[in-house]
Amino acid sequence: MHKAGFVNIIGNPNVGKSSLMNAMVGEKLSIVTAKAQTTRHRIMGIVNGGDEAAGQGWQIVFSDTPGILKPSYRLQKNMMNFVDGAIGDADVILYVTDTVEKADKNEEYVSKLERVHCPVIVVINKIDISDQNTVRELIKQWQQRLPKAVVIPASALEKFNLESIMDEVVGKLPECPPWFDKDTFTDRNLRFFASEIIREKILEQYKEEIPYSCEVVVEAFKEGEERYEIAAVIYVMRESQKGIIIGKGGAALKRLGTAARIAMEDFFQKKVFLSTFVKVDPDWRESRTELRKFGYEE
Repeated sequence: MHKAGFVNIIGNPNVGKSSLMNAMVGEKLSIVTAKAQTTRHRIMGIVNGGDEAAGQGWQIVFSDTPGILKPSYRLQKNMMNFVDGAIGDADVILYVTDTVEKADKNEEYVSKLERVHCPVIVVINKIDISDQNTVRELIKQWQQRLPKAVVIPASALEKFNLESIMDEVVGKLPECPPWFDKDTFTDRNLRFFASEIIREKILEQYKEEIPYSCEVVVEAFKEGEERYEIAAVIYVMRESQKGIIIGKGGAALKRLGTAARIAMEDFFQKKVFLSTFVKVDPDWRESRTELRKFGYEE
């Protein structure tokens, strides 16, 4: 019988959750940068496989989630609601750690994994930057901490041991018809990915609090035969931040727009005409109305 299930990826910031999902799905669906807290939404990536003709097909619905943190404002509280939801509705949980962080970081979430009713797979990521003795010791520690879980060392960057993770996941999927059409690879639309690409470039090009004070909304997305015409608004919290985003003579915004357009053309495989604007919205991270508009609140 066909197997299918929701495989939710959780873990602390900067352990490589997004890199792992992108590598498993084979598409760049989640932002990957060196900065923490880059993922704000739950983003699904869908993988199909198996022998459909023999009735042994499968579908994995991976779900990337924000990094676990102690919320400082309403946006972060809603981000943690996404994580809690992912723990509650998973058929399989991939808990991603790495070779640097301590096993007791955000201990309350590790304790939750002891009580879940679904299988848990602990992925120790980034083993390419560590020695074998450290990796063996970490495997032992995680086996002691979560004795019911399967522990797999891996490297999303080097694509090492991803097949072992996939085999383990497929083996734990429940018998179920597919949740999505077989030609679907994500639950998100093109507008969403356009906004995420702009936000990724903001994370790459601006420092300190600027990326965390920004939200991007695509207000127009016109699909033409030869190109996409996209208009996006970058919301910031203060006039001074607006000035930094725009830069002297508009140079910083132009540089941002060029980088985002090139990345969009690579992702969409189509020419893109991108217009960007900057607006000040002082309360967007705390406002229920604004967070609902931005997709962070029901």
